[in-house]
Amino acid sequence: MSPATRLALLALMLMPTPATAQDFSESEIMVTAARRERDDFDSSRPAVGLRRTADFAVLQVSIAGDTRDAERRREEIWTMVRSALELAAQSGIELATGDFIVEPLTLANYRNLAMFNDGRPDTDRVSFLAKTRLGSGMDAAAAIQRIERFVRSVPASGRAEIRSSGDLSLSVVGPDQYRDQILDLIAADSRAAAARFGPNYAVTAAGLDRPVEWMRSGLTEVFLYVPYNVVVVPVNQSSLP
Repeated sequence: MSPATRLALLALMLMPTPATAQDFSESEIMVTAARRERDDFDSSRPAVGLRRTADFAVLQVSIAGDTRDAERRREEIWTMVRSALELAAQSGIELATGDFIVEPLTLANYRNLAMFNDGRPDTDRVSFLAKTRLGSGMDAAAAIQRIERFVRSVPASGRAEIRSSGDLSLSVVGPDQYRDQILDLIAADSRAAAARFGPNYAVTAAGLDRPVEWMRSGLTEVFLYVPYNVVVVPVNQSSLP
């Protein structure tokens, strides 16, 4: 192992153990909500990170009704939500809620959904997420088709109706679980960068204690990264361990 490589590896090993304000090793996260906005981070995206297919494709779904009697109108909406939940599994769909952290919508909690006016007098609306798992031949077009087919399959209740809205979003389960893979990619890129300058150069790295962040990088791909900074520096070989 060359002196430069040894110093580069030592610098990476001596970085502080990652500490996060909130652990996202298990939570499902909407990729459209940037972590730095959530945690008040302000950092630019580095060149090296992990590109992977998102876990789920997600569309927002709303159920609205305009029956004049308020109690009856809302009960028609709840009936449609319940029907959607009962049909979801057999359609390859999962229902959920959340703008940042995604949580399951179930028969036990669906009546906790907030009900809003639908833009006209005597109307109400609830909104939630319909998602399907990506991979194994499930691309963006197929995901949209599956969700739209599911939406059409939910039977109407009274004057209530269901509709999807917005563009396809993505979610990732446990982005922090990919930290080690991301650091391996950074280490490999850093070693290669130092090697280009010769045996008397190494790298210093900063920011590796920062939490994993994320952004969308394609129709179904996400980019997971740590906002690090690497500097190539000359080294004194006699100071190496």
